[in-house]
Amino acid sequence: MQLGRRGFIATMGALAGAKLANAASFAGQDYEEHVDPKQPNGDRFRKVNEIVSAEYAREGVASVTVGIVNGADLIWSKSYGLARIEDQQAAKVDNIYRIGSITKQFTAIGFLQLVHKGTLHLTDPVEKYVPEIDAVLGRPSYSPPITLVQLATHTSGLDREPADANVYTAGPVKNWDQTLFTALKHTKYLYEPGTRQSYSNVGYAVLGVAVGRAAGLPYITYARQNILDPLGLKNTQYELDSALLPRLAHGYDDHDGKPDGADSARELQTGRGYKVPNGALFTTVEDLSKFVSFELGHGPKTLLDAAFYEDIHKRIFSDDESLGGGYGIGFQLIRRNNLILAGHSGSVAGYTAGAYYNKKASVGIVYLRNYGRPLRTSALFDIAEVFV
Repeated sequence: MQLGRRGFIATMGALAGAKLANAASFAGQDYEEHVDPKQPNGDRFRKVNEIVSAEYAREGVASVTVGIVNGADLIWSKSYGLARIEDQQAAKVDNIYRIGSITKQFTAIGFLQLVHKGTLHLTDPVEKYVPEIDAVLGRPSYSPPITLVQLATHTSGLDREPADANVYTAGPVKNWDQTLFTALKHTKYLYEPGTRQSYSNVGYAVLGVAVGRAAGLPYITYARQNILDPLGLKNTQYELDSALLPRLAHGYDDHDGKPDGADSARELQTGRGYKVPNGALFTTVEDLSKFVSFELGHGPKTLLDAAFYEDIHKRIFSDDESLGGGYGIGFQLIRRNNLILAGHSGSVAGYTAGAYYNKKASVGIVYLRNYGRPLRTSALFDIAEVFV
């Protein structure tokens, strides 16, 4: 963080580190709501409001901001609760939240852009771009080198985190890749590469290095120039600048039954270490909705070839025998009965988020929460069923 932010962060940490009062006393607040005037059926929004209100009321802590996407448009958004508990500041739809692993979807798009251009190939060996991968411990001697597509689909066999993860999940954004290279020396293979799906944060960080090196740009610069800016995501950053920081919803976790913001404040100050291509983004509901619109096929045509991206959605790696979910190249699938949603969830200290969509119905759901407990998956399906 820039030096000018230290006073703000120190104050935030001191306030948030205390055991804070539950936000339930904020019930009854007239929350900020935006509705697209072109939408004729208000009954659907009333139903969504009932679902989200009930879900938020289960704990009534901090805030949640929800958006509904239809094709190219954010047709409804609303905030519930407090962006900052310590000063009773109401949440607004332009508040900024951390989105954790949803960042992986942006990294995957960068990878796919380079694949479509022929700069990279799905089956390129990782070591071609990231020779530091050879420092990882325990690769079977009989296994061929792991590939980029294995990183992108969590089938590389790499462990989720390095040993002593806390050492490598703190540090400035500008040094994230160097932190990663050190972490790789303390990372091991859990499984024989290519034999099963196993979620790996380390793997997606390595993919981010490959994207940057293949493009000849630092990863963050590449993402800004080729993904964030073309989508018009002006309120989305890997590290908040002084202009956006005041709009940040403070993050809280549950400690002994009370919301506590100390861990979130500390992470904001120390950085996320190697967790940049896999979990560093901050954004708003409007910006993330633009990304969901792109996933639905309504983004800039220059961002990624539509037919190619449609084909990518057909490449699914199932992760359980019930076929209740799966993982593709940068997206998760979740399923309830015959309703399937694609997208991703995210979680970091003090924040949870989700961004899911159903391509057939051209509907997406985004939620951002400054509390360490996510909305239940059942609530997301309940909302989706209003529109599907």
